[in-house]
Amino acid sequence: MTASHTLATEDLTLGYGDRAVIEGLDLALAPGEITVIVGANACGKSTLLRSMSRLLAPRSGRVVLDGKEVHRLPAKELARTLGLLPQSPVTPEGITVLDLVGRGRHPHQRAFSRWTSRDDAAVAAALEATRTTDLMDRSVDELSGGQRQRVWIAMALAQQTDLLLLDEPTTFLDISHQIEVLDLLTDLNRTRGTTIVMVLHDLNLAARYADRLVALAAGRLHASGTPAEVLTQDTVRAVYGMASRIIEDPLSGRPLVLPIGRHHSAARPTPA
Repeated sequence: MTASHTLATEDLTLGYGDRAVIEGLDLALAPGEITVIVGANACGKSTLLRSMSRLLAPRSGRVVLDGKEVHRLPAKELARTLGLLPQSPVTPEGITVLDLVGRGRHPHQRAFSRWTSRDDAAVAAALEATRTTDLMDRSVDELSGGQRQRVWIAMALAQQTDLLLLDEPTTFLDISHQIEVLDLLTDLNRTRGTTIVMVLHDLNLAARYADRLVALAAGRLHASGTPAEVLTQDTVRAVYGMASRIIEDPLSGRPLVLPIGRHHSAARPTPA
């Protein structure tokens, strides 16, 4: 098990230019759990992760890791505890898969230190976990979107942090690889105690894999709790402006959201 770390926001306000995106947010993330952040487009999900990882400075308030403001921590010290997989990471031109995944080990290396067998083992484990070992000698530029996403996840895993933030980690992946990635993150949480915080758009996958859901609406915290507590018809309507029905997922026992559109608002007649 990894050590428990506390990550929280205190009266946090974030924005770009003259536009506020997050306002007065107080949020404590449970250590050792999987938290999924959900909400409509432009509600501040990605902005929140950027600030938690020190990429975006607050307008006011603060992000606190183990009682210390993350924006005051040395970058390398923070990177040994907290890792981030952003929504659209920029791939260095011509880099191979092995070299990119190896960059996840940089926070653990001191100036002039040599690459060690421990680094080799961490990279190999990350490649194997994401099923990208057979790609390690290829240029990342040559890969499909789904393959590239798995390689970036491998880099995040190689960093071996106790907290891992992921912004839409299932982007570009088909459904089988989405489940594979979410199962992988669950394994990481259960075997190492890694605290996972991620943004997902699919409410049903979020409900199935999350210990705790955080629903944002218009830059504010609308609801936080277990999937059963958060995913209600009222919350879905308030957060997404969408009518729905909530039933029990027959596999997980978690809430299953059935969206109601204009063409499926009533039960279809039974064929004669």
